[in-house]
Amino acid sequence: MSPGSSKISALEFLAPMIVGCALFMEMLDSTVISTALPAMAKSLGEDPIKLNLAITSYLLSLAVFIPISGWMADRFGARTVFRTAIVIFTIGSVLCGCSHSLPQLVAARIAQGFGGAMMVPVGRIIVLKTVAKADLVTAMSYLTVPAVLGPVVGPPVGGFIVTYYSWRWIFFINVPIGMIGITLVTWYIPDIRDNKVFPLDFRGFLLTGLGLAGMVSAFESIGRGVIPASVIMCVMAAGGLCMALYILHAKRIDYPIIDLGLMKIPTFLVATLGGGLFRMGIGALPFLLAMLLQLVFGLTPFASGLLTFASAAGAMLMKVTAPPIIRRLGFRTVLIGNGVLSAFIMMSYALFSPTTAHYVIVLALLTGGFFRSLQFTALGTLAYADVPNSSMSGASTLASMAQQLFLSLGVALGAMLLHISLGAHGGGQLTTHDFTSAFIVMGVLALLSSLFFIPLEYHAGAEVSGRRRGVELSRTPQTVTEAD
Repeated sequence: MSPGSSKISALEFLAPMIVGCALFMEMLDSTVISTALPAMAKSLGEDPIKLNLAITSYLLSLAVFIPISGWMADRFGARTVFRTAIVIFTIGSVLCGCSHSLPQLVAARIAQGFGGAMMVPVGRIIVLKTVAKADLVTAMSYLTVPAVLGPVVGPPVGGFIVTYYSWRWIFFINVPIGMIGITLVTWYIPDIRDNKVFPLDFRGFLLTGLGLAGMVSAFESIGRGVIPASVIMCVMAAGGLCMALYILHAKRIDYPIIDLGLMKIPTFLVATLGGGLFRMGIGALPFLLAMLLQLVFGLTPFASGLLTFASAAGAMLMKVTAPPIIRRLGFRTVLIGNGVLSAFIMMSYALFSPTTAHYVIVLALLTGGFFRSLQFTALGTLAYADVPNSSMSGASTLASMAQQLFLSLGVALGAMLLHISLGAHGGGQLTTHDFTSAFIVMGVLALLSSLFFIPLEYHAGAEVSGRRRGVELSRTPQTVTEAD
């Protein structure tokens, strides 16, 4: 493909769509289970609170195995690892659906988490190494939509299945999706691997795995009132200590499992930290909306899921508009302006009340979904704009680790804000006032993320946005005539 071409090849179109479908399966499964927990607890004869282990065990498995995903892709080939990950995730889904006790379910969820930990970063590696940088914005827009769809489709799908069928089908529906994914990967994804593979940093793998597991589990436990605060703080401190030890360890070896040197790349640094703060602010949104609509407004899980699906519709509208917007305005302008707009839309949700017309809620969520998805597309593309091709595996792994931490921290902060507000007025039932501060605080965090993008150069990421190419073409009289 010529550098000036705006068309995307069949492979460059199929790769993000195939990877996106796998990400959709992973994101759907991680959210759909929340709706089904009460029914699952009753079926297995367990306390619903204990069944939260089914969620925690999955997240811990993700945290432990994400750091090794980049090395696995380089060692065994991205297509082989990605296809194997789908197989493991699908088998884990079947085992979850066939579980008859909590220990069986937890073990199956750990297997699922291992598959999910390989799918997300390795799938992104495939896209990054298959798609030309000039077409990366378009590819990332296709990749972003399924990832955004998962969290909002999960609640209505879970509510429908639990209401009209058995909770076991929330896992069995992954089987046909997985089989289609395996077939498409085998047919269309090339065998991508690095010729030079470095030895596995086993000590680094242990430190990052323990560190991430400790921090994610602590974040997930904050504000839930299940584990004593002292235990949570100890676990968080242990996780932080392991991560600090890894930083020291990584400076002393030539080939660390997580290359922290990537943070010296300005665009990657800004997209990771600024994007992390934005994800932290937005990450609690599905949780807060589900709690507000079901516990305060009195809607069924299915009805509340149908309302929140509006944000997914907004994300789908973004798919075709993101590339021209980023090409016209550039990453810096989009990330600053769109970040501010998304933050204020997030804060506007604090005005929702039981008397708010449903069409108003749908319109607000539709608009928010569009602009949030545009922000995620811009962040996901800018992060890899200046990363050398030889470092793409490490960059994808590091980005996945950061996203997992920030999203977990966002949900934990949202839950903690509700817990504090509830305690301030003596407990009882949640009211709309309890959600006001949560939406505002999370919106402020998303707003502060825009500060990270101010130091960006005006033409930052121009190679992937096409902005510099567009500016050059606009100065050519012949091109202007053709465009007219």
